[in-house]
Amino acid sequence: MAERAARHCCLGWDFSTQQVKVVAVDAELSVFYEDSVHFDRDLVEFGTQGGVHVHKDGLTVTSPVLMWVQALDIILEKMKASGFDFSQVLALSGAGQQHGSVYWKTGASQVLTSLSPDLPLREQLQACFSISNCPVWMDSSTAAQCRQLEAAVGGAQALSLLTGSRAYERFTGNQIAKIYQQNPEAYSHTERISLVSSFAASLFLGSYSPVDYSDGSGMNLLQIQDKVWSQACLGACAPRLEEKLGRPVPSCSIVGAISSYFVQRYGFPPECKVVAFTGDNPASLAGMRLEEGDIAVSLGTSDTLFLWLQEPTPALEGHIFCNPVDPQHYMALLCFKNGSLMREKIRDESASGSWSKFSKALQSTGMGNSGNLGFYFDVMEITPEIIGRHRFTAENHEVSAFPQDVEIRALIEGQFMAKKIHAEALGYRVMPKTKILATGGASHNRDILQVLADVFGAPVYVIDTANSACVGSAYRAFHGLAAGTDMPFAEIVKLAPNPRLVATPTPGASQDYRSR
Repeated sequence: MAERAARHCCLGWDFSTQQVKVVAVDAELSVFYEDSVHFDRDLVEFGTQGGVHVHKDGLTVTSPVLMWVQALDIILEKMKASGFDFSQVLALSGAGQQHGSVYWKTGASQVLTSLSPDLPLREQLQACFSISNCPVWMDSSTAAQCRQLEAAVGGAQALSLLTGSRAYERFTGNQIAKIYQQNPEAYSHTERISLVSSFAASLFLGSYSPVDYSDGSGMNLLQIQDKVWSQACLGACAPRLEEKLGRPVPSCSIVGAISSYFVQRYGFPPECKVVAFTGDNPASLAGMRLEEGDIAVSLGTSDTLFLWLQEPTPALEGHIFCNPVDPQHYMALLCFKNGSLMREKIRDESASGSWSKFSKALQSTGMGNSGNLGFYFDVMEITPEIIGRHRFTAENHEVSAFPQDVEIRALIEGQFMAKKIHAEALGYRVMPKTKILATGGASHNRDILQVLADVFGAPVYVIDTANSACVGSAYRAFHGLAAGTDMPFAEIVKLAPNPRLVATPTPGASQDYRSR
């Protein structure tokens, strides 16, 4: 580690569903250190599977808050044992799994501000939480609370216009409402409610960190235009909620200097700054360095679209969040359940299980597929709610089957056309400078990416996103340090590795798809 001794850096943290990760990024934006603690493997005493406990009802899903605390203890001790030089850390920021919530017991703030550097955090914080098992994003037990919230503000569309999303069971406001209704005593003994992101930031600050605008947008509580809590939504969820949440802040805010606990125990410099933590999806947008008009498409088990928006039009499908790197703009998130598993099924049925045959089918069929169109939903889709396989000929007749090559192109074109339609419904428009960043398993298939470029009419790039939330958090820490100078985020990250161009739209493609 000797050659790293004088390497000024920022740390990026990610408190995700299955692990806590950290990266160190130097002033040239190179990652030179990374480590992680995996909950199931390294903290077996908590008995989690995939980092969570799924309750008997199959709907309630929680994680033990002390597991997250102990994971931080372990990873910092690992860094110390490796010889990591904490004295070079200028700032840190982080990400948390979105929507999860942490409930600090009355009196916890005094414990946080007077931590002894001689003891690990877990030992000192074990009596600080009014709810020991925190609801997380996989929880779907709050259907009743969702309906109550939508009714209180005039319906699903009204809630979406106000907060960026209709009521979702995993969203924090509905989780808080359930806790208030089912465990009013624990709620009354709660002095502060944090998101997973602001909880992690609070550990580093030694005091309660505010919720940032971007992660706060995933609660069904924040008015995304005015960046303030909605009084109607707060009132529908639980009493005295505003004082328990604190005032939200811009995502690039420096929320304070690091707690003396970390200075004395690990050797952080006392001037090390803590930049507001945010959600893992917003942090990934930062890690992928999206700019205005850009799209990131994650082609995984489920497909996810990240969009940079200037003027959003919230809808009943998808989510609008405040943008984590530009407080004047927004980001949108669209999730499609029928992703790679659907592509693999059609590959098995129509290409004998071979990706190379699958690619040849895309190469041998023309753009627009001679007017044949298909939508394939073997599991209940969430954007929109629909199931089944639906095939239409150029004459708009529904048919039960296509020839194999036609089937393959119909699947891929249908998947990307649906993504474009839903993105445009949220206010997205392709701009001349638009880039599409493709990640996930299918991003290795050049022919699939060619269809993506043709449908959207924009060039497709690939980028290494193995630790995008972590790396994005380190970038955001650098941005937080410079934010007082009104430095645009793009200027901060211009030294980072450039994405690689893999596909450009075929001439005439946009006309071809516009006529569909």
